[in-house]
Amino acid sequence: MFDYIMNDEQLKLRDEARDFAKWVPREMILDMDAEKIHFPKEFLKEAGKRNLLGIRLPEQYGGRGLNWVDDCIVAEEIGVASYSLACLWGVGADIVCEAIVEFGSEELKQEIVVPLLKGDVYAAECLTEPRGGSDFFGASTVAKKDGSDWIITGQKRFIVGAEGADWFMVYAVTNPEGKAHQRLTCFMVPRTKGVETKYIYGLMGVRGGGAGRLILNEVRVPERYALNGINGGFDVFVRNMLPERLGTAAMTIGSVRPAVEIATRYTSMRKAFGQPIAYFEAVGFKVADSVMLLDATRSLVYSTALAIDSGKVHPGRVRRMVSESKKFVTESAWTIANNCMQVMGGIGYTNVYPLERIVRDIRLSMIWVGTNEIMDLIIQNEWYKEYFKVISKLNLRDVEQDAPGADQVEEKVYE
Repeated sequence: MFDYIMNDEQLKLRDEARDFAKWVPREMILDMDAEKIHFPKEFLKEAGKRNLLGIRLPEQYGGRGLNWVDDCIVAEEIGVASYSLACLWGVGADIVCEAIVEFGSEELKQEIVVPLLKGDVYAAECLTEPRGGSDFFGASTVAKKDGSDWIITGQKRFIVGAEGADWFMVYAVTNPEGKAHQRLTCFMVPRTKGVETKYIYGLMGVRGGGAGRLILNEVRVPERYALNGINGGFDVFVRNMLPERLGTAAMTIGSVRPAVEIATRYTSMRKAFGQPIAYFEAVGFKVADSVMLLDATRSLVYSTALAIDSGKVHPGRVRRMVSESKKFVTESAWTIANNCMQVMGGIGYTNVYPLERIVRDIRLSMIWVGTNEIMDLIIQNEWYKEYFKVISKLNLRDVEQDAPGADQVEEKVYE
């Protein structure tokens, strides 16, 4: 985030997050990318020790009790170390724990949230299934009532942190005949009998974060493990899309920021035709465009965080802004990463510099937590609703009439 908009406490928080990013051992990052490490528990333990998990969660459960602006400040700095580490940092503490705090019992908060924010246990969010990703409400994982318990059977895949998770937040069909918003229940499932995880994917990037397949074979869970009650999964899902997508936007800024810094240093020192290549417009303009995009992405993320923190913005508009942030940041980050590789030439395509890893990692950002095509769909839907419910009813100047032929109504054909 921009330092000039931070107060003293936020600057201190940013510096804490920066110190944590600097703490991350180089060997951990390299070993994760080489998949010698499948799940870096020591990273989460250290984050918990530093009280950097659950920035927005209540202090009574081990969080900081802060707001979305603060969360985005920390997320950007965590992302600098590694996109994979940032994903792990966000999934358990920002997504799963928020759902439990908002929709779970006090017993679940004590059983899961408190130890997770200390870094003692880990939780994974389980959305995608083998048969589909964007078609979330067409889930085929089922839960059937058996006395006071529920028996869950099905599979989830591409689950970040599956390899190391102690708890899984699983959506299962409990009302097959119901409408989309009435079909699902969100259960907290412990790693118990019938739960199996497989680290089977050869990921292009974002490696070492335990991404795997979750297999649920007649797993018995008590009904008290259902968040928001039976058939109440829709509200949990909708709430979780905020930390999923805005968190992704903020940490993506941090993960691509080093690319700009590396490219700036390199182009300032690398010489061709007797001068630093930064002086050539074909090079310097790409770096300039990248800096511009970084500033623009931060501006949108900060505005969105402020909108949520204000409590004054309609949920539909918040959904639009969050979706805009996720789409714009991730697509801008992809452009930035490629710009930076391009200006470094062939050496940027090697592992002498981390540009090739950053490019591989950033590519995921446009796919996960809802593809950018889904973001377009949400932006479209929410904008049209907002226009006709709110904007069109405001007492604004009707600029449509400021055209020479505005009175030629016979030319305005709509059908």
